Amino acid sequence: MTITISAFAWVPPFAQGYVKDIRARWALAEAGLDYNLHLLSDGAQDQPDYRAWQPFGQVPAYRDETVELFESGAIVLHIASLSDALAPRSKQEAAQIQAWVIAALNSVEPKVENLILPAIFHAGEAWVSEFRPHAENLLALRLKSLSGWMKGRDWLVGRFTVADIIMATVLRGVQAEPVLQDHPDLVAYLDRCLARPAFKKALDAQLDTFTKNAP
Repeated sequence: MTITISAFAWVPPFAQGYVKDIRARWALAEAGLDYNLHLLSDGAQDQPDYRAWQPFGQVPAYRDETVELFESGAIVLHIASLSDALAPRSKQEAAQIQAWVIAALNSVEPKVENLILPAIFHAGEAWVSEFRPHAENLLALRLKSLSGWMKGRDWLVGRFTVADIIMATVLRGVQAEPVLQDHPDLVAYLDRCLARPAFKKALDAQLDTFTKNAP
């Protein structure tokens, strides 16, 4: 099977290691599947041929001989279906994996981004410091709920799945923030995820892409 995912050829240093194609790379590494890269130079994401593949001009997008799709959550769920290691083992497990992928993207990630993105893209603007406590409080509520679920669990759904890939990449955005450090169980969970060899392989691959294509 020939798998291709899209990725940016280069991004500024603050984003390196965090661009969301790392989710697809990680899932593919866990699955032991090789892939090709469709690299996007600056502005290529706005070209009609790419928008026909990824309507929002983001990464990653994915294709193989049978499917073409976009959105990192959908992509990792599809990759799981191709892999004995990642494929759900029951209908209930499949439902739980899907639910936790969506929860990570819908219930947790927006709160993470509300905390970290204003300081990156609106640095120095007065409203950022005023908004931050509100963003911290909203994220804290989500993390408290997640911590409650994780008590007595090593992984979201009994064993490591693509749901953990998505959740870990979300939590990694606030890895050093006190709002996460307040939950030692979530810190330990994130550490378990990031200690996996497949994550290191994915991270190294993304960083290598940026190094090779640096302006």
